[in-house]
Amino acid sequence: MMVFKTHKTLTSKVKEFKTKGLSTGFVPTMGALHKGHLSLMEQALESNDILAVSIFVNPTQFDNTGDLEKYPRTVEQDVSLIYEAFGKEKVIIYTPTVKDIYGHSPVSKKYNYDGLEHVMEGANRPGHFDGVGTILEFLFHKVQPDAAYFGEKDFQQLQIVKKLVEKLELPIAIIGCAIKREPHGLAMSSRNERLSSDSREYAAFIHKSLVKARAHFKNHSIPDTIAMVESLYHNQSRLKLEYFTITSEETLVPVKRKYHKHTYRAFIVAHIEDVRLIDNLRLS
Repeated sequence: MMVFKTHKTLTSKVKEFKTKGLSTGFVPTMGALHKGHLSLMEQALESNDILAVSIFVNPTQFDNTGDLEKYPRTVEQDVSLIYEAFGKEKVIIYTPTVKDIYGHSPVSKKYNYDGLEHVMEGANRPGHFDGVGTILEFLFHKVQPDAAYFGEKDFQQLQIVKKLVEKLELPIAIIGCAIKREPHGLAMSSRNERLSSDSREYAAFIHKSLVKARAHFKNHSIPDTIAMVESLYHNQSRLKLEYFTITSEETLVPVKRKYHKHTYRAFIVAHIEDVRLIDNLRLS
């Protein structure tokens, strides 16, 4: 297989797969790959004939230019990692330039996700999910996968992608995969590469606070659980809490009271060393 740098050469290969009746599992990434990405690829290849991976840092989903500039770019290392893990025979990799995707104008389209885009990350990062939708619509049309695989660390994004595919009426199964964590509990993320080893271990407190929230939630109200978690961060000198919220897992709308037989999920964003880290955990 090959590394494709333009969508024209990519689509030519995709047509060949379709002609042969081969199924494709797709894992879109922004690179700086880690074991979490590899676990998605492993699941994709277990269920499909071909694994397709894109590596592209998408500018339109960044609301902070500094964050975009600092995002790690390790394409050659990423390609080697994929080939070492899965070989070359059943793998295709797409590593486009911004120009190949957007031409001379990297501007996102506007999307309606039935309100999923207005809460949490959508409220805190204006335009973020328009950028996500723009790049994924492009990639889905070019790769034409049978299934696409996304980690639950970005749970809101996972729900957004499901809504996108539904709205566009694309014949793609969107598969959510469990969060992969480092030994001390920190959710694996490309952004972790920007942390010192000390801060990386310190940031494990984020997951610990979610676990405490789940235990507290069993016997306390939602407002009380939120207050408890916020109090945990008052004593954290290095971690700055951006937000902690509890939502309905289906709608992602923040809730204030519990209802019988309802599923809730806690979401958290915290900063350390100017790195923004997200995590989430099902509470019930």
